[in-house]
Amino acid sequence: MKKILVPCDFSKAAIDAYHQALSLAAKPGGTVYLLHVIEPPLMQDTMLMPTLNFEEELMRDMKAKAEKEFTALAKKNSEKEITVSHEIRYGSVASVILEQVAEKKADMVVMGSTGASGVKEYLIGSNAERIVRQSPVPVMVVKKNSSRPIKNIVFPNDLNVEHQDDLVARVKELQNTFHANLHIVWINTPSDFQIDTLTWQRLEAFAKRFMFAHCTLHIFNHLSKQQGIIEFTNRVNGDLIALGTHGRTGLAHLFNASVAEDVVNHTDSLVWTYSLKNESAKAK
Repeated sequence: MKKILVPCDFSKAAIDAYHQALSLAAKPGGTVYLLHVIEPPLMQDTMLMPTLNFEEELMRDMKAKAEKEFTALAKKNSEKEITVSHEIRYGSVASVILEQVAEKKADMVVMGSTGASGVKEYLIGSNAERIVRQSPVPVMVVKKNSSRPIKNIVFPNDLNVEHQDDLVARVKELQNTFHANLHIVWINTPSDFQIDTLTWQRLEAFAKRFMFAHCTLHIFNHLSKQQGIIEFTNRVNGDLIALGTHGRTGLAHLFNASVAEDVVNHTDSLVWTYSLKNESAKAK
């Protein structure tokens, strides 16, 4: 994980994401790109010169304020082996983030969130949906209690081996980065019920197929995938949840964006997502 993009609105959640990115980039030394996006206000009447002048002045003030915030952040960075750069862009938040992922050739996006009652513009509305579904690289969501060391990674999975090679490789990389234990879990729900005998066979075959190390296998029963993931994570003291996702037009297995968003909004653990649409596209 050498190149990490951090969308930054200077909220506490965004600063926490920045600190997490520094930690990730230090294993080994890498680059953190801080990105502040200014969305131009919608002008009601573009023919009015006073309105135009006001908008231009407002944009200049917003940029100047962002530059000061970036300067203050740079002074607090003690990780000398990590390169930190910042950029201010104008446009739609989600569109600019995705453009910068491609332009910077980022390996990961790290974003902050305070949950459903907190800052919504990055992680709960259409911006989050677009980033989770369309990002060609993993997205890590940093929550308020996610500053503790990562010792236990929860990996919910449907145990289908097709199109998971890239996802598994990235989860293993994440596990190796933190020297963490991996908890592979099947969430058994009424709508997707499977008898334990069959599930244990599939769990063992899945672990053997991908040659996981330092892992445990689990079956957890719950009424919903989302709450099952969260409650299981709490039970094993999970520090990070790794989710393979797909868009509504993507693969018909694993977890869709709405499951990932619900987990993000209701857990205090770190959440890492990667879209299997990327691997499906490679396979074609």
